[in-house]
Amino acid sequence: MIRDHDTKFTASFDAVLGAEGIRIIKTPIRAPRTNAIAERFVGTIRRECLDRFLILGRRQLEIVLAEYLDHYNGHRPHRSLDKRCPSLVNEARVPITNPDPACIRRTDVLAGLIHEYRLAA
Repeated sequence: MIRDHDTKFTASFDAVLGAEGIRIIKTPIRAPRTNAIAERFVGTIRRECLDRFLILGRRQLEIVLAEYLDHYNGHRPHRSLDKRCPSLVNEARVPITNPDPACIRRTDVLAGLIHEYRLAA
């Protein structure tokens, strides 16, 4: 769990999480952007994924989050990475000119909530 140095997080709070095997990482002091980046990521997961599902248990939550994180890191374009996904940021871009619509393949993610498109070879 990533958290800041707020006084509302007491030692007993950390002890409860530690007893469950959760490692606590504190954000650096006087680094306001660190917390903002984490909050933006959490907001993205809520808006694009969790607000659209009725989660009934921990196992279902873990499955949904794992599938969404695979999409987030492997397929979703990021503006800060020049519309590339994090896993392909070091690969050279090849411009696609005039693609054949018959060669485009769609993959459904999260039970059809998100669609990923690829150009078939």
